[in-house]
Amino acid sequence: MKTLTLLRHAKSGWDDPVARDFDRPLNPKGHRAAQTMGRHMRGLGLAFDHVVASPAVRVKETLAEIEKGFGSELAPEWEKRLYLASAPTLLDIVQECDDAIDNLLFVGHNPGLEELVLLLVPGGSDLRSDVEEKFPTASLAQIRFDADSWRKVDGGTGTLLRFVRPRDLDPALGPDR
Repeated sequence: MKTLTLLRHAKSGWDDPVARDFDRPLNPKGHRAAQTMGRHMRGLGLAFDHVVASPAVRVKETLAEIEKGFGSELAPEWEKRLYLASAPTLLDIVQECDDAIDNLLFVGHNPGLEELVLLLVPGGSDLRSDVEEKFPTASLAQIRFDADSWRKVDGGTGTLLRFVRPRDLDPALGPDR
C-alpha cells in the first residue's frame, strides 16, 4: 500500500507588495490555519516517510506553522517543479518516488493539487465531491493506493481516505464574509 497526502499552502497575503507571486507570504489567518492543521495531523497520528514541497515562500511559511502544530520537523525536499504544477506534472513526480517510501506528503498549490485528487480518485464519493467543489487553502487530502510501486499510481487508482479543510476544524478559519 502507498499513501499520498496532499496539503495546499495556507492563505497568503495578497495585500503584501511583493514583486513576484513566488515571494507572497502567508497572512495572519493563514498562519493560524496551518498551525491548526498541524495539530490535527498530529491528532490523526499521521507520519510521513518523505515530504516534497514547493519552494515558494507561502509553502515554506505553511510548513513552518504546520511543524509547530505537528510537533516535529518534516524536513521537506524542496522541488521547484511543484510550484504551480499541473496534475500531470505532479503525477510524474509521484511516479518518480522511491518505492521504499510508503507515506508521501506533497505540499503545494492549486489548481494542481485539486486536479490531481480528481485524476487519481474515481467519482462517486462525497469526499471527492467536496474536493471537486473546492480545495481551500491549508486543506489536506489523503489518498491510498493498492500498489507496491509509485509507478503504478495512475488515474482512477486511488481511494480518498480523508479530506480536511481548516473550517472543518475551526469555523473561524472558513471563508471570509
